Amino acid sequence: MELSTLTYVLILVLAFANGSNDVSKAIATLVGGGVTNYRIAIAWGTFWTMAGAVAAAFVASAMVKTFSSGFLQPNLSIPPAFAPAILSGALLWVLFASKTGLPVSTTHALIGSLIGSGLLALGNEGLIWETVSKKIALPLLLSPFLSFGLSFLIHPLIRALGKRWDGLCVCLIPNERALVTIDAQGYTRTLFQASSIGLPIASVPSHCDRAGLSGLSLGLDSFHWLSSGLTSLARGTNDAPKIAAMLLLGSLQPIWPSATLQIMAFVGVAIAMGLGSYWGGHRVTEVLAEHVTKMDHLEGLSANLTTSSLVLLSGTLGLPVSTTHVSSSAIIGIGLLKGTSAVHWGTVRDMVLAWAVTLPAAAGLACIAYLLLSAVL
Repeated sequence: MELSTLTYVLILVLAFANGSNDVSKAIATLVGGGVTNYRIAIAWGTFWTMAGAVAAAFVASAMVKTFSSGFLQPNLSIPPAFAPAILSGALLWVLFASKTGLPVSTTHALIGSLIGSGLLALGNEGLIWETVSKKIALPLLLSPFLSFGLSFLIHPLIRALGKRWDGLCVCLIPNERALVTIDAQGYTRTLFQASSIGLPIASVPSHCDRAGLSGLSLGLDSFHWLSSGLTSLARGTNDAPKIAAMLLLGSLQPIWPSATLQIMAFVGVAIAMGLGSYWGGHRVTEVLAEHVTKMDHLEGLSANLTTSSLVLLSGTLGLPVSTTHVSSSAIIGIGLLKGTSAVHWGTVRDMVLAWAVTLPAAAGLACIAYLLLSAVL
């Protein structure tokens, strides 16, 4: 097997592992909040994750640059086993975590693998430690605390909105061609009579029901679905370029040789992430949905808004935060707003331990992979 083919295959396997572990970060609130079941939630997250991964080909050039050339000193001779070893260390750890139901960070695993195999293959002087500290370590350390703080700010606003707003029912009356108001008793009053085309009317769903009208209902549950989709989109956009960038590892100018190769890389990653999400996403989703804290749909909406806003912002800036850390911290923060007894601290302890172990575990696996691959490549 050629080196480029081996690297691409390992990229697809890592993308599959990423999907099996990370799809949970955006959809666990849908299940935990009682909005839908696991099957539908996973299908929803899978679709938007794939959409985000494809979109990353066009909007995530900063992330590709960071992971393909930002960690290594220029003009280095990159050993053939380097990129495959990084991918192997990361995917082995993420697959293990997914199998045991632990939500871990693919970003952390990639960084750990890169540092471990980098020290072995290139030595201490081969890595740009300033990039590791400023663009990786600092965002990864700060993101959980930012997520805590933002969830504390967002959730009271969402809770207040939920008490005041019953939702919205939008109906179209093509025969009447009128804009109509509906009162609490269901009586209508024409505000505007159109001359040519029907116009929609809008009121709260209970009023629409009394008037015998049906249409699209928009409530906070609807926005919860949208926030979950946005979080999945953000996750795909954030994670796909980190994985695909391994094809360009060590490039002085991280530019794709051709548009065809770029599309193939990101489409392949998107499909693999989707397969991993759909076929392997249940176990970790169950942990975040049921074993951290009990949520209603308003709490789930707040957690998703926190996650999507931070992940999208960091992806735009080229800062590879961990969706795992942001999402899990948001859910824990929501639980803490109800009191410390509302959080299952045993689960949180296991999660934090997995986060701490990810870097050294992935580094160790990558070193072993590098030694084995160096003997055959």
